[in-house]
Amino acid sequence: MNSRRRDNGFTLVELLVVIAIIGILVALLLPAVQAARESARRSQCLNNLVQIGVAFHNYHDTHRVFPPAYVIQPGGGGVNGTPDPDTRDAGPGWAWGSLLLPFVEQSSLFDAFDFSQPCWAAVNAAPARTSVGVFVCPSATGNTHQPFNLISGSGDTLATFGRSCYVANAGREEPWLRTVDRYDGIADGPLYRNSRTRVADVTDGLSNTVFIGEHHPVLSDKTWVGVVPGAEVCPTAAFAYGSCEPAGVLVNCHSGPCSYASPPVIHPPNSWTAAPCQMYAMHPGGCNVMLGDGSVRFVSEDINQLTWAALSSAAKGEVVGTY
Repeated sequence: MNSRRRDNGFTLVELLVVIAIIGILVALLLPAVQAARESARRSQCLNNLVQIGVAFHNYHDTHRVFPPAYVIQPGGGGVNGTPDPDTRDAGPGWAWGSLLLPFVEQSSLFDAFDFSQPCWAAVNAAPARTSVGVFVCPSATGNTHQPFNLISGSGDTLATFGRSCYVANAGREEPWLRTVDRYDGIADGPLYRNSRTRVADVTDGLSNTVFIGEHHPVLSDKTWVGVVPGAEVCPTAAFAYGSCEPAGVLVNCHSGPCSYASPPVIHPPNSWTAAPCQMYAMHPGGCNVMLGDGSVRFVSEDINQLTWAALSSAAKGEVVGTY
């Protein structure tokens, strides 16, 4: 009897069908995998803010005030230099992030700085480049762990600082656009230049006031180190339609509306205005914020704008509903 030899391998058609099925399954699973990864990254961002919230309250317990957005010597002088003619910024410039270092388990980095000198002094150049994990959100794209150059309006490099994905809330107003030595009475949020905000000062309630929020380098660079007078904060090429802002925006943001703005714009998280002075995150739909009581919430980019402005001020007596 003649027996026919059977080939047990795949035919070309069968192989192509299997590949097509695998491709369809991967296409179906990929969004779920990406969503799971983003959920984990967003949770890490949230956890960073929880740690920052604990550090804020430990700082308050120690110093009886919350850390300011950044510190200057009014009028400058000595190592602090001559104040910037437009913003009145001067040295030393240290920001809330550097002041919190001992409270986020970074005492050795804190000790590496010479706080008797400005934050941009040569003696502080090496530690100022450090990437601090608690200030970096894993969802942020770009070189988040790489330092960046602070550039003046004329294009000069003034310093090189480590990045931050978090900024302090100055309130509704934008005080850094005024040529004044003191922001008291102008900034209506909890954290601004030389602020000395206590728990008792936040009469709107700590749980109803945003202290810290996200701002990712996809829009503009931010730092945990400090503010250098004369630096400019400009949007990236992807948001080139936005305008540059003064140096205070390296560590500060605001919600609007400004009393002098026309029209009176409010920019909630991820707003289309894409201003360097707003909160902006790579999370789909909004960003994480830390409230004054240390709790953390995810704020939708579709939040009612008046509610967002009310959450940004500290003592205006607004009633904040659910959000």
